[in-house]
Amino acid sequence: MSVTTGLATAAYPSSIGQVLQSWESLGIFSYVLPFILIFAVVYAILDKVEVFEGKNSLNMVIALAVGLLSLQFEFVPLFFSEIFPRAGIAISVLLVALILAGAFIDWKDKDKKWHWIFFGLAAIAFLLVIANSFAAFSFFGSGWWDNYGSAIIVLVVLVALVTAVMLGGGKGEGK
Repeated sequence: MSVTTGLATAAYPSSIGQVLQSWESLGIFSYVLPFILIFAVVYAILDKVEVFEGKNSLNMVIALAVGLLSLQFEFVPLFFSEIFPRAGIAISVLLVALILAGAFIDWKDKDKKWHWIFFGLAAIAFLLVIANSFAAFSFFGSGWWDNYGSAIIVLVVLVALVTAVMLGGGKGEGK
């Protein structure tokens, strides 16, 4: 004989998937978590920079206002829903690469070439995540990229070349 308590069992999620779906329907992922993230970052920056020295309450009010204002329209929740899944995939790929490379690479190598290689891979992953997240909002198809995209790419390449020459210029001069 079973005992019933009068509570509907469907009202209580029984799996983690159902819990996450109920959180999504409550707006936890669209509003609460983005607000907490933006609030925390703005507050930490204001606290670190000490614009308003010793006035933590003012820093908190500003961070609260920026966090709430950023969620006024759907842009931030939609952008976060695009960028963070892509970032999770990029982190997973880098983690797998580190695990596989860890079996063959001496990480205590003096010249640290492997550190730079994985930094380059992480930079490429970062750029892909950003580009694909912006592309989801037609950021690159809005017209300005067609007008200025090639100039921006040339400028980035020139800055990279100048930086490489400046950083590598001290070697081999016999000083």
